[in-house]
Order: sequence, then structure tokens, then C-alpha cells
Amino acid sequence: MADRTSFLGGRIPVEVEIMAKHLKDLDKELFRKILKVVVNAVEGKDCRDSMKLIADNGTLSEEQLSHVIAGIYRLLKDALRLPTSSLKQEVFKEDLRELRISEEFITDFASVVFGNRRAALEAAAEKQGPRLPAIEEFRWRVDVAISTSSLSRALQPSILMQMKLTNGSSHRFEVPVNKFQELRYNVALILKEMNDLEKRSVLKIQD
Repeated sequence: MADRTSFLGGRIPVEVEIMAKHLKDLDKELFRKILKVVVNAVEGKDCRDSMKLIADNGTLSEEQLSHVIAGIYRLLKDALRLPTSSLKQEVFKEDLRELRISEEFITDFASVVFGNRRAALEAAAEKQGPRLPAIEEFRWRVDVAISTSSLSRALQPSILMQMKLTNGSSHRFEVPVNKFQELRYNVALILKEMNDLEKRSVLKIQD
């Protein structure tokens, strides 16, 4: 892993690290029950009764169970946010081996992240996550002010923009040409910097 970053990020989330420690003393049957409940929760299902049955089992303390659930949930969410074209199954497994998770548990994790329920999990996660309205329609035109209270703006071209968002709201604003050119330059600069970052192997999840 020296030349790449884990799918969990440059710094392993605390809840995942704590979960990995608790998994060492967890039997396979109980782990699978907990994993199933967390998967159902990600899909948006009511899991209170199932969780109560696991808690009443008494094998894990309430604190231990909370740590395991939080870690599994974070691990799955981080894995599902990456497309399978970027996160390969063997790379996923290797990252979990680095956390000293047993092979049996790694296989179960992989069956969730790369199995036939992935599409449903991705769809549910997208619905549950915070979303901002998107641009539905965008119009613009160049305008020149003939009569204005400001002499400095007279006969100066500007760009009028109007956009309609998916939440039904509309916004109209005016941008001077020089400010538009500044915006265009900064956007191009950011895109170039993003492209440069993607070329650095340390930020790539390699095959």
C-alpha cells in the first residue's frame, strides 16, 4: 500500500479501526447477523427488532456492539461510494487485510460490496444522502446597457444569466464580461489541478 491510498482514505476512520479490533473476538455467525442488519439499514429498512435480538444475545456489550455496527456501516458506505471500475475486489480485500481482519469476514464484506445487492445499496445510499438542487435549465445572453445611472457602466457589455433548478426555483444574475473571463480562467485552472492530482499514483486506486 506504499504507492497508493486505501479506499478508506489516507487516514483510516477511527470507527473502522475500533471495529477491526472487536472483530478479532467475534464468531462468524454473530458477525454475519450484524452485517445483515447493517446492510438492511443501508437499504433503508427498519432494523430495530433485529438489532434488539442481537443485543439481547449478550455476547457483546452494548458498547462493543455499537462500535462494530458503526465500523461496518462506515466501511460499507466508503466502499459503495466508489464505482467498481475504480475499486477492484482484490484491492478492497487487500485493504481489509491491512486492518488484520480475518479472511472469512473479508469474504463476507466483499460479497456485499461486489455482490448482486450492490445496485440496491447504491440507490438507497443516494436517496438517503444530502442532495443539493441541480441545474435543470440554463439561459444566457450578452446585454449592453444604453441608459444607466452609472456612467462607468454605460455601453459596457455584460452577460445576463438565468437558471432554473430542479427544486423549481429560478435565479437571474448579471456578470460583467471581465468577471466572466476571470471565472472562466479559474474554472480552467481548477480542472487542470484536478487532472494533475489524478495523475499522481499516490491518489489512485490501482488495479
